[in-house]
Amino acid sequence: MSTNAKQQHSLRSLVEGAIMVAVAFALSFVEIPVGLYGGSIEFVMIPLIVYSLRRGTAWGLGAGLVFGTVKYFSTGWALNWASILLDYSIAYMAVGIAGMAKDRPGGYIWGPLAGCFMRFVIHFISGIVLYAEYMPEEFLGLTMTSLPLYSIIYNGLFMLPNTVIAIIVCSILAKPMKRIKL
Repeated sequence: MSTNAKQQHSLRSLVEGAIMVAVAFALSFVEIPVGLYGGSIEFVMIPLIVYSLRRGTAWGLGAGLVFGTVKYFSTGWALNWASILLDYSIAYMAVGIAGMAKDRPGGYIWGPLAGCFMRFVIHFISGIVLYAEYMPEEFLGLTMTSLPLYSIIYNGLFMLPNTVIAIIVCSILAKPMKRIKL
């Protein structure tokens, strides 16, 4: 690939990333709250995952980082600076792991699963490290004595439906996305 072709490819990747971040940001205003405890079903990961599957992991990580940071500074809430990093910047950056499934059979299933799982892991860690003091004695009718169990349940309540939605939508988009030239 010539230098000019590489520059054009990078510029296209950058512009496509900016568009996907903008689409994710617009979709961030469409949320379905999950219970009274925070977290919501949202569609923001779909454009980030599609972008990651089209451009690869590095581009996907970058787009996720940009989206998470923009989301915090525009509409986010955080407990402290570590919460900004874990709950926004790093959590959405982790969605870019979906790019590892680029050009692989079943990538539009395994990519969303990997990206969503990595976001869940970051939220799980945040729940243990940052929100330990906020664990209730009872949650969803269960007595809470284990912080890791609480973090799994709390974050699973919104990440599981988000993961299922992302896999379904990305699977539906797989064929049309293959027809779009890079």
